Order: sequence, then C-alpha cells, then structure tokens
Amino acid sequence: MATAGKVIKCKAAVAWASGKPLSVEEVEVAPPKAGEVRIKLVAAGICQTDEHLLQGSFPKAEFPVIPGHEGAGIVESIGEGVTSLKPGDTVIPLCLPQCGECSFCSNSESNYCQKSHISEPQNLLPDKTSRFTCKGKQIHHFLWVSTFSEYTVVPEYAVAKIDAAAPLDKVCLFGCGFSTGYGAALNTAKVKPGSTCAVFGLGGVGLSAVMGCKAAGAARIIAVDINKDKFAKAKELGATDCINPRDFKKPIQEVITEMTGQGVDYSFEAIGHRDTMLAALASCNMNTGLCVMIGELDSGSEITIDPTLLLTGRTWKGTVLGGWKMRECIPKLVANYLEKKFNSDLLITHMLPFAKVNEGFELLRAGKSIRSVLLF
Repeated sequence: MATAGKVIKCKAAVAWASGKPLSVEEVEVAPPKAGEVRIKLVAAGICQTDEHLLQGSFPKAEFPVIPGHEGAGIVESIGEGVTSLKPGDTVIPLCLPQCGECSFCSNSESNYCQKSHISEPQNLLPDKTSRFTCKGKQIHHFLWVSTFSEYTVVPEYAVAKIDAAAPLDKVCLFGCGFSTGYGAALNTAKVKPGSTCAVFGLGGVGLSAVMGCKAAGAARIIAVDINKDKFAKAKELGATDCINPRDFKKPIQEVITEMTGQGVDYSFEAIGHRDTMLAALASCNMNTGLCVMIGELDSGSEITIDPTLLLTGRTWKGTVLGGWKMRECIPKLVANYLEKKFNSDLLITHMLPFAKVNEGFELLRAGKSIRSVLLF
C-alpha cells in the first residue's frame, strides 16, 4: 500500500472526557511498530461496554480515548516481524487477545490471556505508547482495538484473520456481542439438549445467548426484559416464553420457579445490574442449576448474596467473551456464519454512517436498537 510506513490522517470518534458526547475529529494514526498491524476499518458495532466507557464506569480506562471494540476491516500495513497477517487480509480485531505464550493461553480450557485489560490496562499499546494523536494530544486506545476510527493499530496477537467472503458490516459483531452471548450458552454453560433456560436482558448479548441456547437444543427458553418491544425478536431467535418483571406482583425469580417447577437448568444475566444478577441466580434450580454472569457491573460495584443460594448446590459462573479462544475460534464462527448455521444478522437493527455515531448511542440508551453498525 502507498500509505505503508506513513502517518495516516483520518476520521475518528474521540471521547475527550467521560459523560460527554463523542466528537468526530481528524486524527493522525502512526504506522505499526514491530509486532503490530494497521487496519482500515470497514464497519464497527456499538456495544453497551462502549457506553460504560463513555459514562466513566469502565475499569482502568483513561481519557481522551477512541472507543469501539467491535469491528472488521482490512490489513493496510504490518510492522516488522509480523508473520501471520499480510496487507489485504480480512480481519476482526480482538478486544481479548491470544498471545499464545502465557499460562492461560497454553491451558486448553482457558480462553483468557495475560495480555488482557483485566490483568494490565490496554489503554496504550504494549510498548506503552499510543498510535493516535489529535490536535497535538496523545489519545488513548480502548482495549487496544479502538474501532471508532477509520484506521487503528493493534498487536498481531489481537487480530483474527477471517474468510474474505464474509460481509464485514455483519460479522463485525463477532468481535464482542454475538460471540459473548452465543458462547456463554455453548461454552460456559454447556447447555444440554432438552433443558430449560432463562435469559435476563434482551440486548445484543442476551439475544445471542438465546440463539446459543436454541443451537444447543434447549427445550424451553424464557426471555426476560422490562422492554416488551424486544419480545418479538426474542421469539424469532428461539425464545419460547417472554416475560416482563413489571407485569408481576412477585419477584421474577418466583415467577420463573413456578413456571418451571424447580427453576431453570441454566440462567444468564446479560444486563449488568445487581438485582437482576441475584434474580438470575435465584431463578435456576437450587441444586443443579447454573447461572452465568455476562453483564458488566459498573467498576467498583459489589454484590451481597445469601450464601444459602449457593450452599444448596447452585453454580455461579462468569464468562469472558463467551469462552472462545479468540484468534482460533472467531475464524471458525465466521465460517459457521457463512454456512448459515445461525443468522446473527437478525441482531442488527440499524446501519448508520460513521458520522452519526452519537445517534447510535442515543438509540442504545433509548432501548430502540439491538445492534447499530457504523459504516466507514
């Protein structure tokens, strides 16, 4: 590419401070250093995690920052020593890396990586510098990926090469939302055929969990949300029952226990609220039930629970990006998508030009979108 080795000027959405709208600015994107790749984004998804960041409730994040962690694009250039990718490759940048060298990566049962934000902040690239500048100021990366920019620079081990036939405006969701919910059911819970499930929260992640439960052969999938506008989509994706906690006088966990006899086999919380986390836990069978926490609580939050909920035998688990080892599994998920094993396109409710990024967040806050995709 003619741009290789040069600084690229392009548009990006910058969050100068928490609680403020994003500002679409011209930024300079430096060339990739050793072990890094520069990607030209084609599409980016808006996720609730980006909203957490904008409100200042995402742990260890720093401003000013370019948000966005769902995206898909084409490799523009590569840094020294990069062997697994070349310019022109079709890729999805990964907010959960797979370095292949840490003890987590070498454990076949783990999908975590020591290079992840939870272990060490990903606000700057591994050499502790940024590739973004705007108006003479250094701008932070977000989870290394910063997909709300026409170009981004990411370490090689945080990029998955995918089939060039994949429509990037559709598979950009695989960088977070779809993979997280779908994998929570298949990998983390390992939902069994004929089982009963409950999913709390019918956003992009929760609906992907519904899809995962269906793919695993669950006989009954109870979808829970206070926004009844989400119910038609939930049924289309496999929910058998849809319930609104506001329609009942009693706590929703009691409603679900009565509906199922002894509670569901598997419950999933895809919202990130203390009360719904506890309700989801109490909704599963007191002895054999498994509850998966997918939603993110605001940083610094704590939950107090009655230990009897667990003492009777329940299991309470978390999940990071649905349990997928990202670099090796995302290409396989994309292949499954191309084989029409599932239809994640149904999660996309809005396609917006990149300049309307703030409108995308307004749709999210108003509960009017499942997934909005920004097109560059």
